Amino acid sequence: MEKNDAIEALSALAQDVRLDVFRLLVRAGQDGMNAGEIADALSVRQNTMSTNLAILSRAGLVKSERQGRSIRYFADMDGMRGLLSFMMEDCCGGRPELCAPALQGITCGGPETCAKD
Repeated sequence: MEKNDAIEALSALAQDVRLDVFRLLVRAGQDGMNAGEIADALSVRQNTMSTNLAILSRAGLVKSERQGRSIRYFADMDGMRGLLSFMMEDCCGGRPELCAPALQGITCGGPETCAKD
């Protein structure tokens, strides 16, 4: 991840509703949610929700999939993993491999649940 990409992702999350959206989609997991469900769950107007989802999508934190007439949204864990990797790349005295287990635990629910690269 490049510095400008990290800034865009952090900026997207630095807003109340967008942070709530991302956390809600993380909880929804691989089932995801459609925009209406997200708007209802957070008591946000649907047009406002569409704008927030677009910002999160451009920042690489949310992905979408068309399902018939609706669009289902998912937390983009690869995007979050990239952001966290960028933030931690200089950790552990310049030995980022020492931080890899912590990073996997944060983004995968534990090293044992992450797919091996």
